[in-house]
Amino acid sequence: MPRTYAKAWKAGPFRVNLPGVHYRLEWQDYTQGLVMCAVDLSAIPLMTEMLGMPFEAALAIVILNGLLYLIHHLLGDPVVPGWITPAIPLLMLYLEDYDMDERVHALIAFQLVLGVLSIFLGATGLASKIVRLVPNALRAGIVVGAGIAAIQGLFVEGGRFETFPWAITICVGLAFFLLYSRLFQSWQLKYAWARFVGNLGILPAMLSAIIVAPLFGEAPWPSLDWGFSAPDFGTLYSEYTVFGLGLPPASMFLAAIPTVLAAYIVVFGDVLQTRAVLDEANEVRTDQKIEYDENRSHLLFGARNTVMSVAGPDTAMCGPLWAAMTVTTTERYKKGPRAMQSIFSGVGSFRWGTNTALWLLPIVSLVEPILGVALALTLFIQGFVSIKVGILETRSRTELGVAGVIAAILASEGASWGVGAGIVLCLIFFAKDFFRGEDDGVFSGAPSRGSVAEETVTWAEQDGPTAAPARPVVSTTPSLEPDMTEAAADTPSGSGPTESDDPTKNTK
Repeated sequence: MPRTYAKAWKAGPFRVNLPGVHYRLEWQDYTQGLVMCAVDLSAIPLMTEMLGMPFEAALAIVILNGLLYLIHHLLGDPVVPGWITPAIPLLMLYLEDYDMDERVHALIAFQLVLGVLSIFLGATGLASKIVRLVPNALRAGIVVGAGIAAIQGLFVEGGRFETFPWAITICVGLAFFLLYSRLFQSWQLKYAWARFVGNLGILPAMLSAIIVAPLFGEAPWPSLDWGFSAPDFGTLYSEYTVFGLGLPPASMFLAAIPTVLAAYIVVFGDVLQTRAVLDEANEVRTDQKIEYDENRSHLLFGARNTVMSVAGPDTAMCGPLWAAMTVTTTERYKKGPRAMQSIFSGVGSFRWGTNTALWLLPIVSLVEPILGVALALTLFIQGFVSIKVGILETRSRTELGVAGVIAAILASEGASWGVGAGIVLCLIFFAKDFFRGEDDGVFSGAPSRGSVAEETVTWAEQDGPTAAPARPVVSTTPSLEPDMTEAAADTPSGSGPTESDDPTKNTK
């Protein structure tokens, strides 16, 4: 008989989900987590270079951050959480204004203000209201701009692509092939080996980097060390936290506010992207509904930033979304309950995997040479998804053009410039319809009454049956129709969801 899982326990704004009680562990996602810990570890060079922190102390911060990642799925946030990646360059510029011995205090002040702001917006319910009030063009511009910035930073002089050109090219190409290629999707319908590989997500791409980088002389062959990791919590607490250094002066908290606001704009883009990705998953798979709450998300990543500002300030920051892995997980989720029991079983298993790997020295030493490739892979996927999702936030050709200008300014001049220009452009183009924008049916195939697009369709219809058909709804990520057919096969034709479709059950 299939295993029955309990429904999530309600606890105020949170929904408690425990492994084995509310969801099953997925070995595919857990295995991915064991290798993708390389991305978590790639935060270490950021801390050692910017703060002068020893490797072992930086490892302690990564491990603390890893433990806090777990609270998202355990408390009902259906995502793989991560960094605030596009805001890292903004934070680096902010810290470079300080001498080396002042930077830890500056980082503490920044992360604490960001955490308190996020908690305030989540606790008051303002987070979800802000998301709904922002014009379509501005939302799209923020998300697209963040995606462009994520990829753009890889190609700067001395950037990661110069260091790992072949490894990044092959690794990213393989990841895109496994996730999005229609050819590979057709193989999965025919061959068992392709279905097996497809269920591994981007794990094969990461494993290929471990081999390709040394073959092309871009990294040394890994040297396996046995035992457990040895994070230095003592040095961390005595030299890099408020326990050893005390609180920053009030002037640093005030100086951090502009950078905090710019970083929050990027966070806001992540929240929009999360909503779009999960909404699409709900459209594809109907046996359960993913509930995403912007306010709950703000409470959780705000709490993480607040805790880390005290226990271990982190240059990567604590964001609401790891876009690459959330997309990878939802792609498997959309294949039906046989592939993944619930979204929490996927995102939870992945984060249990990364937490396990951070303590295992053989895995840490295996992936250490290709940390730069791992970071590049996640930035490429994040950029791809951000641009696709962002474009689909617009509802007219004019909004799309405005969003493109906003994205270009944001990617080149920073978040504050991009948003400022976006507000001005939306006022110029839409005036009294600033919040509503316009809809000419460019992405829906159903033009608004009186729009240019509607007039075009009307004239085409008069020309007879040769007129072009209505444009279909565009999906942000591909789905495998036979997988959905297989998942739906348990439901009798013409009926609604049956007991076998209960998301709390393991339908092996």
